[in-house]
Amino acid sequence: METLLLDRMPNGVVTLTLNRPEKKNAMNGAMWNELLAVFREVAASPTDRVLVITGAGDAFCSGADLSAGPPVQGPPMTAMRHVAEVALALHRIPKPVIAKVNGVAAGGGCNLALGCDLIVAADTARFSEIFSRRGLSVDVGGTWLLPRLIGMHRAKELAFFAEVISARQAAEIGLVNRVVPAAELDAFVSGWADRLAAGPPIALGLTKRLLTNAFSVTLDEALEHEGMAQSVNITTEDTGEAIRAFLEKREPRFRGR
Repeated sequence: METLLLDRMPNGVVTLTLNRPEKKNAMNGAMWNELLAVFREVAASPTDRVLVITGAGDAFCSGADLSAGPPVQGPPMTAMRHVAEVALALHRIPKPVIAKVNGVAAGGGCNLALGCDLIVAADTARFSEIFSRRGLSVDVGGTWLLPRLIGMHRAKELAFFAEVISARQAAEIGLVNRVVPAAELDAFVSGWADRLAAGPPIALGLTKRLLTNAFSVTLDEALEHEGMAQSVNITTEDTGEAIRAFLEKREPRFRGR
């Protein structure tokens, strides 16, 4: 690939590295296309269990490469629908996705991180909904993600003022899960990814979907969906393996079946 690096480990952990360090991993047309392809590939793969997204060099992603033109040729709305397809492909991955934020995450790059299930940031990382400084409104799903993560008023504050906030500030308002020293970022994220990869893929995927849908359903609907999910889980080999492992006082070995 021209703009991405992809590394697959035997345990099912996939690491996707945005690889335009000379541009602070800004997203050009080729990267949008490659992200869409990789997100769909990981979603469909029977062996991929966890996706980690990070950036090469000292940045996570500085947003769209405004010097490169639109991601696809045609009217502006055509280009934005292509961006939307990328955001939706990330959202639809039925496996845990971790953003490993090693540096600046701005604009579309910030919202790429926010679209992941878990966000771990180096203490040197910075975040910004930079759009209004460029005469733009928020995109890549930020208007949907921000209020759900930090509430409407804080979301408007970040979007209106487009300030750059530190990783610590991001953690204080609930934008990220953890902040760790930069030198410990790789080890920490690897630990989380390995734990998730060793977990029950079917149950984790169902839990992810239930939580993702939580703000759009009633309690009655949520309980019904939980019951349906458990009805699936109890028929899997993984649930039987978990019960046997508990009784035998050992760690379960989940196979996604």
